[in-house]
Amino acid sequence: MFSLSTIICGYLLDLYLGDPPTWPHPIRWIGKLISLLQIQIRLICHSEHALRWGGLLLWLIVVGITYTLTWGIITLLDGIYLLQWGVQTLMIYSLLATRCLGDCAMDVYNALAFSSLDDARQKLSYIVGRETNQLSEQQMSRATVETVAENSVDGVIAPLFFLFIGGVPLAMAYKAVNTLDSMVGYTTPKYKAIGYVSARLDDIANWLPARLSWILLSIASGLCHFNFEQAVKIGWRDRYNHKSPNCAWPEATVAGALGIRLGGPNRYFGELINKPWIGDERRIITREDIKHVIKLMYTASLLGLISFAAIFSLFHD
Repeated sequence: MFSLSTIICGYLLDLYLGDPPTWPHPIRWIGKLISLLQIQIRLICHSEHALRWGGLLLWLIVVGITYTLTWGIITLLDGIYLLQWGVQTLMIYSLLATRCLGDCAMDVYNALAFSSLDDARQKLSYIVGRETNQLSEQQMSRATVETVAENSVDGVIAPLFFLFIGGVPLAMAYKAVNTLDSMVGYTTPKYKAIGYVSARLDDIANWLPARLSWILLSIASGLCHFNFEQAVKIGWRDRYNHKSPNCAWPEATVAGALGIRLGGPNRYFGELINKPWIGDERRIITREDIKHVIKLMYTASLLGLISFAAIFSLFHD
C-alpha cells in the first residue's frame, strides 16, 4: 500500500519544511481528541480503579480511530495512484520531526549565544517538562542535549521503523500512542491512574526503536568524528539509568559520544526529582554540545532511513 519513494520524499520534505506552527497537523488533531475524550471519561470515572479502565478505553479509542481513519483514507484513494502517493507522502512528512527537533534545539542555542539567559529559559520551556526559570547556561545545555537525544527515538527513529514494518497507518497509530503518553502518561496524582495504560504501552512501542537508537547513534558518532567506542560502551553501561526502560539508551549513547554527563536532579512541577547520572563527565558540557547532538540526531536519522530501506528491499524483491 506504500512505496519506498513516499518515505524518502516525506523524509526530505520534513528536512526542508520542518513543522510550520500555522499548518494543520494530524498530531494536533489527535491531541484535541485526547483532550475531549479525557474530559468525558473523568465525568464518568471517579475512583482510581475506574480511571485505569477509562485510560484503557481512552487508548483504544484514540489509537483505533487514528489507525482506521488513516487506513481508510489511503484505501479510498486506491487506484488513484498519484493522489494516493501524494497523500501518503504528506502523512509521512507529518510523522517525522527531525527538522522541528533540530530547530527547537537551535532556538535555545541561539538564545544562549546571542540573546539572554531569560530568553533561553523561555525557549527551553517549550520543549522540556522540567522547570527552567532558575537553570544556568550549563543546565540548559544539558536539558537541550537530553531532549534531542531522547526525542531522536520517538520523533525520528521509531516513526521510520513503524513506517517500514506496517506502512503509514501503523506509523500514525504509533504517533497516537506517543501523543497519549506525552499528554496523560505522568505519575502525578492527576494522571497516574488515567495515564497508566498509555505510559506502559508507549514503553512497549518504543522498546525496540530505543535499542536501535544505541546502534544508530553509535555509528553516527563515528561518522561525525565523536567517540564511537565510548558511545557504544556508555550507551550499554548506563542504558537503565532512567525510570523509563527506553530513555537512557539514546541519552547514554550521546553522553558517551560527547564525553559529557547527562541526567541528575531536576525540578518538575515544583518537586525535586533525583535521577541517576548518565555518562562520565570527561569535560564540562557547553552550549556547543547542542549543535553536536543535533548533528548526531540528523546522521542517525539518515542511517535509520538507509538501514530500514535496505532491509525492506530485501524482503520485497
